[in-house]
Amino acid sequence: MSVPSARTGRDGPARATTLELFFDLVFVFTATQLTEVLVEDTSFGGAAWAVVVFGLIWWMFNAYVWLTNELPPRTDRRRLLLFTSMVGFLVMALAIPRAFEEGAEAKVFAAGYALVVIVHAGLFSRTSSAAASRAILRLAPFNLTSAALVLLGAFLGGTAQFLLWTAALLIEALAPRLHGRLAGFTIRPEHFVERHGLIMIIAFGESLIAIALGATGLPFDFSLVATAVLTLIVAACLWWVYFRPDVERAERALARQCDTARAVAAVNAYNYAHIPLLLGVVVFAAGVKKVPGHAMEPATTAGALYVGAGLALFLCGHAWFRRILHLGGPWLRITTAAAVLATVPVGLFTAALTQLAAVAVVLCTALALGNRVQRRQARAEASGRLVR
Repeated sequence: MSVPSARTGRDGPARATTLELFFDLVFVFTATQLTEVLVEDTSFGGAAWAVVVFGLIWWMFNAYVWLTNELPPRTDRRRLLLFTSMVGFLVMALAIPRAFEEGAEAKVFAAGYALVVIVHAGLFSRTSSAAASRAILRLAPFNLTSAALVLLGAFLGGTAQFLLWTAALLIEALAPRLHGRLAGFTIRPEHFVERHGLIMIIAFGESLIAIALGATGLPFDFSLVATAVLTLIVAACLWWVYFRPDVERAERALARQCDTARAVAAVNAYNYAHIPLLLGVVVFAAGVKKVPGHAMEPATTAGALYVGAGLALFLCGHAWFRRILHLGGPWLRITTAAAVLATVPVGLFTAALTQLAAVAVVLCTALALGNRVQRRQARAEASGRLVR
């Protein structure tokens, strides 16, 4: 089967539209509301709730990436329906901080989630591709069942809510793994890679916003400036890890495959492997938000763990992503993840600012080593071409 043009796709340009970027901004607000949950509730139960809710909203965001990959928002009808789904995401975002408690917020979150699922199914049913129509008919029942479980859980509350929402997430996550469920989807590599890149850029910015929110009302002093600068350095390192040079290589890796194999690779690399990537940034942002005002004091256990574990989660997720698309070995990122986890005692026994400085040094060192390895490989490949 031939690979479709990465420039034009089947139904419009391959690149993301401004409306899709607008959609992504609303989604990231929804995801980063979980930062507040992690800051306020540092218990294991709070973390478990945050993971479940993150998984639910992440899966539906990806459902819309697949949707706009198949049906670019070129008509007013599609645009209006996308705006409607954005209302659902916004409602979920507003309800997230109290969605785990018995009350109206859980029901509001569930209603927003159901709206997102229903609009998605309705939009996808408008595709002109018979193969894609059959594919969405295979997957839509899973999405609708998930929405029903979320609604039921919101009304029952308590342990039943957690169990039903977890079941809804498992249904969403396991559906694409069932045999033949992805057949019929045509992935446009440039569009698909760019949409996820936009999400990661916005999420990196969230770590800087966390500093601004945490600094409200605090005196402007050395510790505040140092915290902001070190957070920017860490965010820049995460950008470098994710974008240089793997984005272009990921596009080529997807483009080389036939439609069905490309869809499987896309769901593995972007739906699954991006969960620890984005969740890691959210967790890191929660740790950073605890630093302003206490930068020169020993970090709290939760704050130190959030910084170290968030970055480690991101690095392990990127190692998984690269392995799926055969972009290189995972060991440098896994070793770096272990090193940033080792900074947790630094924060606990010295100062939160010292831990931020330590993780910045670890990440910069790993990037320098990675660049050296890449240059060596490039020279070896060039020499091999010359010999041939």
